[in-house]
Amino acid sequence: MRVVLTQSSEESAERVTAEILAGLRAKPDLVLGLATGSTPIGVYRRLRAAREAGTADFSLVRTFNLDEYLGLNAEHPRSYRHFMREQLFEGLNIPAGQIHFPPTEGDSDGQLQARCEQFEARIVGEGGIDIQLLGLGRNGHIGFNEPGSPWSSRTRKVALCERTLNDNARFFGPGEIQPDLAVTMGIRTILEARRILLQASGEAKAPAVRAAIEGPQSIDLPASALQLHSDTTFYLDPGAGSLVSRIER
Repeated sequence: MRVVLTQSSEESAERVTAEILAGLRAKPDLVLGLATGSTPIGVYRRLRAAREAGTADFSLVRTFNLDEYLGLNAEHPRSYRHFMREQLFEGLNIPAGQIHFPPTEGDSDGQLQARCEQFEARIVGEGGIDIQLLGLGRNGHIGFNEPGSPWSSRTRKVALCERTLNDNARFFGPGEIQPDLAVTMGIRTILEARRILLQASGEAKAPAVRAAIEGPQSIDLPASALQLHSDTTFYLDPGAGSLVSRIER
């Protein structure tokens, strides 16, 4: 595990983008695992700029998003499918058939789980994820793997905990219903990525960052599972990295 302290969240975004573009040059049919939320927006803006400048071609790239809310259709402005179209996909030349989200369809839990297994099989069929982007919840969640998630977990339906709901409430306007269920890649799925790049910013994330990097491995802190991964880099701004002693610059 590498821990890199940057001067700002913008520098973190620059460095993560550089890693993705280097991966794309080495492998034009790169398989990317993507995250949502405010953290990766700077990276997505830079990837769109590279495409617009003609310095990057994404036509062979395959993508798999970490998670999606249950109960929101693809056109809902708070759905992660809508977010990704707006923040990234509309500015890239990735064919629609190469973009994948965890399933939200199914008339029963059994049907939904079968689709989750198909999603996992599709990742395997594409050769596995080359680079997985991650953010970090204040309770240490990665994707929507909340505290207590088994490290053997695969893509599945999950209930969101109160802290996550409170943290994400700012994205929902007055009168909008905030889903309390989602589908997420599991921790084992995430750990099978060849490379993991995690960004965190702000002092509010500092305790979770320290626990993930320097604390004991525990299912109560899902991100601590990343200690088991052979090629993970944390990119931290000064606030997020303020409690960590083992850092690079």
